[in-house]
Parts: sequence; structure tokens; C-alpha cells
Amino acid sequence: MSISSVIKSIQDIMRKDAGVDGDAQRLGQLSWLLFLKIFDAQEEELEFELDNYQTPLPTQYLWRNWAADKQGITGEELLDFVNNQLINDLKNLAAPLETNPRGFVVKEAFSDAFNYMKNGTLLRQVVNKLNEIDFTSSEERHLFGDLYEQILKDLQSAGNAGEFYTPRAVTRFIVQMINPQLGEAILDPACGTGGFLACSLDILQKQVQDTQGEKLFQNSVQGVEKKQLPHLLCTTNMMLHGIEVPKQIRHGNTLNKPLSSLDIEDMVEVVVSNPPFGGTEEDGIEKNFPSEYQTRETADLFLQYIIEVLKENGRAAVVLPDGTLFGEGVKTKIKKLLLDECNLHTVVRLPNSVFAPYTSIKTNILFFEKSSADSEEKGTKNIWYYEVPLPTGVKAFNKTKPMQLKDFDACYNWWGTGKTIDEKVKRQGRVENQQAWQVSIEEIIQRNYNLDIKNPHVEEAINHDPEELLANYQTQQAEIHSLQNQLKNILAEALASKGEK
Repeated sequence: MSISSVIKSIQDIMRKDAGVDGDAQRLGQLSWLLFLKIFDAQEEELEFELDNYQTPLPTQYLWRNWAADKQGITGEELLDFVNNQLINDLKNLAAPLETNPRGFVVKEAFSDAFNYMKNGTLLRQVVNKLNEIDFTSSEERHLFGDLYEQILKDLQSAGNAGEFYTPRAVTRFIVQMINPQLGEAILDPACGTGGFLACSLDILQKQVQDTQGEKLFQNSVQGVEKKQLPHLLCTTNMMLHGIEVPKQIRHGNTLNKPLSSLDIEDMVEVVVSNPPFGGTEEDGIEKNFPSEYQTRETADLFLQYIIEVLKENGRAAVVLPDGTLFGEGVKTKIKKLLLDECNLHTVVRLPNSVFAPYTSIKTNILFFEKSSADSEEKGTKNIWYYEVPLPTGVKAFNKTKPMQLKDFDACYNWWGTGKTIDEKVKRQGRVENQQAWQVSIEEIIQRNYNLDIKNPHVEEAINHDPEELLANYQTQQAEIHSLQNQLKNILAEALASKGEK
């Protein structure tokens, strides 16, 4: 049976259970089961490779000792074991990060884990189905890694406040053009299920040549995720991509500590991220930022954080909504900070249906590099824009026909001369064309740092297509909603500051 068939069978079994309600709970249930099975497959490899290896868990909780035997415990006995021993004990595992890092990862993964299933016989059926996948086989693990991307899309049904699965084509293009190198620290401060980090690991794995390279690989990526389920999914994703101790995937809120408290150990060479947009942070978070840049809008705070956390000459690629480009007030100050501190060399404008059907808000990828403090060329001098068009004959992307990596081919070819990616990322030989144009910093300043610059090569066409008119209407409504949120934030900040006086 194929891996996709196994997962479909598991979902069908779970639908019969009275305790599992909806995709989010099915995904939550599947996540901790998958985690334990993949973790045990890694344990078997480590036991084979290392002399005198000691497992970080009580042995009765290893998958092989309670789940692998398809004739093993079932019914009420299995439910009692899972609910009153397994989950409870793993949540309270004595596993300090310094002395038992793999145990610490398990404890973090189970911090909010829950067994939704109420029928022990059905739970045994799910476990037996999972046993049809062999995670000790590199071929099956690779196949499952591809399928995992599909499983993660199930999270969409519970997505809100700008928290959407980033299409794989977008993550691959971004990481490809950032071109991470072994030895660099790569961060996603809002990592979700780990798509950007997984793509980065795929590129870095090809650069590993020896044990020293493997050591660098194991410590190459860092992520932070606020919500428990995506954090668990990301941790599992990292294990699938070869990270033995994904302790660098923290469960917490990146924005929850003062920006001024960042020190040299926190700095990184690379940031790749699609931070949540359209949402607001809880009261008090904005106090972690300098007074002139304080706001409760999540995307604006993340942009500030990314600018600060980059090392000199470090580089970043960040997905941001149009609202960040044309917004005023605090947004203008943050954009000025970005252009003063970094070289915003490229803005890739994405088609408005990339995240359909979950949102029609227009999005952009901002590529920038942190300037050296003593550089004469500090900051941005010119910005290149590239507008990625919809493929010929396609009116909009959707759930069944999402954006593909090949849709970025023209942008990739334009990016720079040279045939290899190492040559292309130098951005030599760029020229204006129907999709690409350049704007000087002087023009940006004249526009009061409004970065929402339309393609000058495209005339405004009158469109009578009902589907496109509806899509445009939805986009406008989303932009209006975003502006309303901005106004609410500005009013709330003004009232708060008035109250403090």
C-alpha cells in the first residue's frame, strides 16, 4: 500500500471515533503519533551507529515497545496506557536541555499533546496503519517527507489571522535565491510547520562532505513557533529532514522579549520567513520595541526584529502584504529604518491568488541585505521590482491548481547573469523588461517611503470578466479590512499614550 493510501486510511479510521472532531484534531492526533514513530526510527539508527548509546526516554515509551506489535495492547488497556502513562509522563519528563537534549525535544513536543481518540480499538487500528510506513528506510522517509507537505495543508482549515501554509513553490524559490551555505545560521522567527527550514536543509544536505560538515548541518537551522501544533509538526519535519536533535525549534513567541536584549549569540546570517500578517499582538508586546516604532501589528514587529537580528552583510527574504508597502504612520518609520539599515535590492510582486482560497490579500517577497555599519554604501540606493504574472491561460491560482516553481522561471532567469545559482545571486546584468523595473531611493523618499509601485510597463486594462472582477473585489475588501485594522491600532495607540499623560 502506498504511503498516501496509509494516511488516507488513518484519516478514515479517525472519522469513526467520537472523540475526534474535524481536521485540526485529526492532525493533532496524527502529529504526536508520527512524532513518536519517527523519533524511534532515529533511535534505532543512533543505536546502530554509536557504541553504548542510551535512549533518552523510559524504554516502555519507545514506539517499538508499545506500538510495533500489531497484536499488542488494544481497547481500554491501550487507552489507559496512552492517557494515564505515555502522554502524562512525556509531558513531565525530567530532561534538561544540557544533559538530555533529545529527551528535552520530546518533552517540548508533548507540552500540549492530547489523545482525542476515545475508542482504543480504533486507536490500535491507526497505530497498525502507521506501522506500514518504514521510517528507517531512507527511500520511504524521503517519500513521506514529500507527502508531509500535503499533510500540513490540512492545517489550513483551522488557519486564521494571517496564519497560512506558504505554498511550496514560494518557499523553494525564496530559499533558492537566498542560497544558504553550510556554516551559516538560518532563522525563521515565525516558522510554522517548518517549510522554509526544510527547503534550506534540502540545499545544505548536498553540501555535506564529511563529519565536520555533518556537524554544521545539524546546527544550521533555528525556528520559533508560538502555537503548539505547528511547533510539533515543525519538530517532526526537522527530524524527517535529518536533524537528530531539533532543539533549535523553540516553542514560544519571538516578539516576547525586548529587541534591545538581542546579543551577538542571537545574530544570524540568513532569515527566511512568512510572518503572520493581518493580525495583532497581545497588549504589552509592543513595549519590547523602541517607542517610535511601537505597533501591535504582527508583520511590522517581525520586520523590525528581522532587521535587528541580521548580522552585518546577512541576508533575508520575507513575505509581506501590500499593506506594509503602502502603509503610513509607524509603517513609514519602519520602512525608512529598513532602507537606511539594509539594501532592499529586490521586491518580487506575487499574483494576488497565491494564497487562495485562504486570503486574496496581495503579497510580496522583500529581499534585503544588512549593511555594514562602516560601509560607505550603507542602505538602499535602488530597488528592483519584478512582477510575477499569472501563467498564460490561468485566471487565478486555487487550492487544486496552486502556484508551481516553474512559474518563477522567468524571474529566476532575469535575476542575474550566469548559469549557476552561485553566479545568479550576485545579481549582475539585470535589465528592465515588461515585468521588471528599477526605482531610485530618491523617488522612494519623494513618495514618503511608499513602496507600492505599480509596473510602469503595464497599461491599466478595462476588464469585464466576472471571475476576475469578483477576485479584484475580494482583494479590495481584504485591503480595506487591513486598513481598518491599521486605523484601530493607531487609535488604540493614541488613546493609550493620551491615557499615560
